[in-house]
Amino acid sequence: MRSLHCFIFQRYTHSVCFWLKMKLKAGVVLHYLFLDNAYCLMSIKNAKILVEYFKMLDVHNKSSLNDIQFYHFLHYTTDLSDKEIMLIFDMLDWNASGEIGFEEFYMLVCILLANQNNVEKQFISRHSRPVFELIDMDGGHTISPAEFQASGFLFNLKGHALNQIFYDFDVSGDENLSYKEFKMFAMACIDKQEQTKREKKKKKEKSTLRSLGACLVKSANP
Repeated sequence: MRSLHCFIFQRYTHSVCFWLKMKLKAGVVLHYLFLDNAYCLMSIKNAKILVEYFKMLDVHNKSSLNDIQFYHFLHYTTDLSDKEIMLIFDMLDWNASGEIGFEEFYMLVCILLANQNNVEKQFISRHSRPVFELIDMDGGHTISPAEFQASGFLFNLKGHALNQIFYDFDVSGDENLSYKEFKMFAMACIDKQEQTKREKKKKKEKSTLRSLGACLVKSANP
């Protein structure tokens, strides 16, 4: 299993798709909320702030948001298109009630913050089960290519290589991702995140050494 995971991770690394960064708009309250680095969850303090924010949006006092309230929230806070906003609403409204509660709202905000803080792949890894259930829009306990393509923008995955990533992890070859197969994708995501961190750290160290060397040369030749 480990060798299979390594092979798939290598394929994933070489087929990284075009990244489309989903951004929070300047000045919105979400910029003042943060995720825990280890588990990609909010602190109790931040969660309480979000509860109060949710209550402000819930103008009908129903402990839920309808599609219009939801649309205006994301239209005001993000650069998502109208189509993407309504797709997210349908994904979160899994029982087709026409409303979402605080639990779904909390998950959405965590995803937005993960994107903002460039830890979306770590979020997928830490919360693979709820992410899987979110992407599995028809409730069939598998993810189809269409579902994978449609929801990729949520985690800054978009482009022609997204199909290739899907089929790389479709080990069974049935053109659907089971939870086990999606979990392998999540593991590859965190491996990729750690690799990126190491590369950034190495690049920073090299830059520091170059700057130090330049200073030494300058001081030796006044």
